[in-house]
Amino acid sequence: MHKTLQTAARLKNSEKGFALIAAIMACLILLALGMLVISLSTQDIRISTKIVGEKRALAAVEEGIHRLLQAFDPQTPINSLSIITRADGKSNYTINYPVSRPTTGPDAIVLVGYQIAGGQAWGLKRYTIGIVGTNTEYNTQVSVGVGFGYGPIEISTMYR
Repeated sequence: MHKTLQTAARLKNSEKGFALIAAIMACLILLALGMLVISLSTQDIRISTKIVGEKRALAAVEEGIHRLLQAFDPQTPINSLSIITRADGKSNYTINYPVSRPTTGPDAIVLVGYQIAGGQAWGLKRYTIGIVGTNTEYNTQVSVGVGFGYGPIEISTMYR
């Protein structure tokens, strides 16, 4: 009986640190799980802020398109950039006016029904303009290419 008590005491002494090791492992698993949750939530916040910034930049682009269509006059060519800051003070848009003709497609689009006797052809002069909206608060940028026609103008090649 004395031998069994000694064996039991030796087993008890050898299992002393097991609870500590199990507790440390449980804490490490919980720590890793907590870090994963924090990482996922901050990633969602970053994505949400980027979407908000892109929406504000797109709103600036839309304002630029409206301003372009209101003030566009092909008789007075503008070859420079036009940077305009919006009312919020953190968004702006840049209108990249065309320096030359469109690089792809025709210069003019024929309007059906505008042909007049005598060889005259009428159509729309085609323009492609790039507008870039930026938001400095969220450091985002959105680029939009706008194509539109101005007319009717005479597009025949007849000499007068």
